[in-house]
Amino acid sequence: MTLRFPDGFLWGAATSSYQIEGAVAEDGRSESVWDRFCSIPGRVMNGDTGDVACDHYHRWREDVQIMKDLGLTAYRFSVAWPRVVPEGRGPVNQAGLDFYDRLVDGLLEAGIEPFATLYHWDHPQCIEDEGGWRVRATAQAFADYAAAVEARLGDRVRHWLTLNEPWVVAHLGHRTGQHAPGLVGSGAELDVKHHQLLGHGLASQALRAGHARNEVGIALNLEPRVPRSDHPLDLDAAAAEEGLMNRWFLDPLFIGRYPDELLAVAGRTASAVAPGDLDIIGQPPDSIGLNYYRTEVVGHPGLKDCDRPPPLRNPATEVTDMGWPVTPEGLGKMLRMLDEYGIQAIYITENGAAFPDTIRDGGIIQDEARRSYLERHLVEAARAIGDRVPLLGYFAWTLLDNFEWSFGYSRRFGLVHVDHATQRRTPKASAFWYRDVIARNAI
Repeated sequence: MTLRFPDGFLWGAATSSYQIEGAVAEDGRSESVWDRFCSIPGRVMNGDTGDVACDHYHRWREDVQIMKDLGLTAYRFSVAWPRVVPEGRGPVNQAGLDFYDRLVDGLLEAGIEPFATLYHWDHPQCIEDEGGWRVRATAQAFADYAAAVEARLGDRVRHWLTLNEPWVVAHLGHRTGQHAPGLVGSGAELDVKHHQLLGHGLASQALRAGHARNEVGIALNLEPRVPRSDHPLDLDAAAAEEGLMNRWFLDPLFIGRYPDELLAVAGRTASAVAPGDLDIIGQPPDSIGLNYYRTEVVGHPGLKDCDRPPPLRNPATEVTDMGWPVTPEGLGKMLRMLDEYGIQAIYITENGAAFPDTIRDGGIIQDEARRSYLERHLVEAARAIGDRVPLLGYFAWTLLDNFEWSFGYSRRFGLVHVDHATQRRTPKASAFWYRDVIARNAI
């Protein structure tokens, strides 16, 4: 059975600045929080850094040509705050903006619609030294930076995403310490979430003030949580965990308040919530970006399986190289959940998987597991569209094998293989398959 996508559906790929750009000390860019994190022994696998990454800063023309050859009609990239406003606030570095100016022009010349993300975790280290997202002032500094980028690119960029995955910054950066700034049990997780949402609201105002036609959104990693069984404690545990990951962001954005029942679970709201904050945050985004990778089975830690009523729900046995379960059905669930909020424009802004690649005779890079992963998720996307979910585009994660945060270069998500010793780019079998899907606008 062939599933067709609507005319005008956007087919893209996504990347982020620190993961691909390199050139960390060129043209006035300052140190980022991830530069500092990578410099600490033991933080990143094999001592890898983003100093060079995919050298996209110098090779962007080649990368745009690859996008064009694959038939992409959209490209989601992120802007590096320390490249544009090296001191975090104040003077704008025009040389840094020049890079994104050239990139946007190159994309448009290739017939590719640019989607700009303003923050994908790499804020200036000097902002972190002042408290980072733990302090309220960062939200205003972020909005000022957003205004500077929009002033330069807003005549050509129509699609904007303020933040990427604020949950990750709060949870992995300020609770578990797996991501920059590497704080373990800081107690600031809720404040970090709130200040990021406030930054989103203030930046949204700045973006809309620049050009009224700007489509302003935010990219959230949203995941279902399935209870291990129908025991009340398992049901409550799954609902609480899913709520803190999903509704903690969606409710203030689209309803204008934090969920009362989750405030009780969290024990408190963000201590930084001031009068008027939720009015700023609750200006509904024009679009929502859904980053989807997995569904998790959740059980109450105090229950043993012998105490749970059958049938027990088990985690998926098929996993990616990240150890994440392969659960395409969760994508359809999340898309329908977003539709219930009355959102008018939804994009899948990230979806993909890390798997080992096999190089066959003739240099062909076979990655059947990745192709299968993408296909099964696109089937779910098409079915959601059939149910009238307003899904307007899909961005595969990711274009290039890149710097995968604390995993360094040990995990490969790319449609295009990158030899990091030579920077040679080689499209994988999944890339050619994706090219054909785009050409047919169907799966």
